[in-house]
Amino acid sequence: MHIPKLLHCLVIILSVVLCTVDSPLSAEAITLDELIAQVQQTYDETEDFTGHFTQTATIKTINKTVTEEGTLYLKKPRRMFWDYTKPALKKLILNPREAWLYMPEEHTVYVQDTKALLTSTTTIRFLSGIGNLKDDFDVAFSTPDSRDEQGNYLLSLVPHRYEAGITRLLLTIDRDSYFIIGCTFIDMYENTTELTFQDVITNTGIPETFFTFTPPEGADLYHIP
Repeated sequence: MHIPKLLHCLVIILSVVLCTVDSPLSAEAITLDELIAQVQQTYDETEDFTGHFTQTATIKTINKTVTEEGTLYLKKPRRMFWDYTKPALKKLILNPREAWLYMPEEHTVYVQDTKALLTSTTTIRFLSGIGNLKDDFDVAFSTPDSRDEQGNYLLSLVPHRYEAGITRLLLTIDRDSYFIIGCTFIDMYENTTELTFQDVITNTGIPETFFTFTPPEGADLYHIP
């Protein structure tokens, strides 16, 4: 398990997910620039985030799909906690000093200095609360009519910088609520990871102490350079 690869993939997805949690737009047709401006405003106004997630990863070469579930907690700046509950327990916790990956079934903990881990410019910008959608991605509607059969908005994002092997992200945004209902990223090998959220709440004042971790007694502890 490589913490940098896992974290960078999750954060790049999250940076886009957070931008599209809740926008006060009407259900009428809007331009791409109007949509980008509204989702950027939502990101700027969101200080913390909690939501249930389902993550489905597909490895194309071996036609293997793995689905995991859990709860995500995020707080600006540079704090996040992915609490996986299905099918296996797993905790990924990051704060401005350290990143921890705890695998309970293996009784193993990996820890790395946050500065050494966050080498991705886009990751740092969004976790620090200064990410900008248009500065970090080329954004376009992913279909000519910009919507799916249900009328939800479809966006395609291409990172300006090569990060974690990601070449493209696809978003589906609810036509009425403007909540994100689908996010898929595609890597250079055409492998895909899809992330969906439910029961999202924002700006609840999650304490900074929530994003700390103490390894269980007797766990195998590995420090990653």
